[in-house]
Amino acid sequence: MTDRQDTTAPAPHRPFARLRLPSRPKLWFELLLIAVSYAVYSAIRNAAPARVEDAQRHARWIWDLQDKMGLAFERSVNHGVEGVTWLVVSMNYYYATLHFVVTIGVLVWLFRSHPGRYGPTRLVLFVTTGVALVGYYFFPLAPPRLMEGMDFIDTARVHHTWGSLSTEDSAMASVSNQYAAMPSMHIGWSLWCGLTIAVLAKPLWAKILGALYPAVTLLVIVATANHFWLDAVGGMICLAVGFLVAHLWYGRVCYRLPREVAGPSSPSTATAVRLGKAEPAGSAPATAPPPTSATAVSGGTSTASTASTSSKGPPADAGPPPGQPS
Repeated sequence: MTDRQDTTAPAPHRPFARLRLPSRPKLWFELLLIAVSYAVYSAIRNAAPARVEDAQRHARWIWDLQDKMGLAFERSVNHGVEGVTWLVVSMNYYYATLHFVVTIGVLVWLFRSHPGRYGPTRLVLFVTTGVALVGYYFFPLAPPRLMEGMDFIDTARVHHTWGSLSTEDSAMASVSNQYAAMPSMHIGWSLWCGLTIAVLAKPLWAKILGALYPAVTLLVIVATANHFWLDAVGGMICLAVGFLVAHLWYGRVCYRLPREVAGPSSPSTATAVRLGKAEPAGSAPATAPPPTSATAVSGGTSTASTASTSSKGPPADAGPPPGQPS
């Protein structure tokens, strides 16, 4: 028997293949990454030049555009909510706190319950925020509460609730760019949270809350005169870019990646998993099909069994063929 040399070509090297494979997140790295990313985000957002005249002109342009569309309803909502003290105060605290609390909560939940999807889904959030920085820098926009010649009510300032940015000497005003209103990351982040919860959570009540969260956030940012509804559209566009980048990088929608990951894999395995040609790490191996029975199937003899017997020849104790002397 002649030995045959194995001519199987090695899998081609794909740049960054290992990085494109979902991996188990490390807590220390994620905490460091989030801290550094938020510091960079805040620095760039606040470094954008406070071009007040441009911001006022852009706000007037947005308002006129919405008015031509028949959808300039922010002032009516703002004045209507102002008459219900308990509601408007609740909305003020909602605006100032849940933006961070819910987003961090969803990140922690993904880290613990969906480690294989954490990295890709976190990438969506980071890209969304990065794209928003471009809008803050090149399109300064005054929020409705700061528009000149308009009678919008700054609900946080009027009710002395924490989080108002309108008072120039306030702590919040000193650490945040007041004219970075387009796009709205309250909507970008809340929609990211809502979609993640609605798709990945199992309890029906959690899915319903996830679906309602961005809708309520939209009502809050309009009622408190912090954003136009077109700012929300800008946040949605940023989020769409985030999902697109994550899909191109990992080869799938982030929510369809394996929930669990067992550990590091080779680049070829990474490519196979992304393309759906291999079982994700941590999944049970496929069960081998049972051997074909040698008995007759549906009244006929199995061809595979007959061919197998013929190739091996007659059994050792079998007699001579018919017609020959024994």
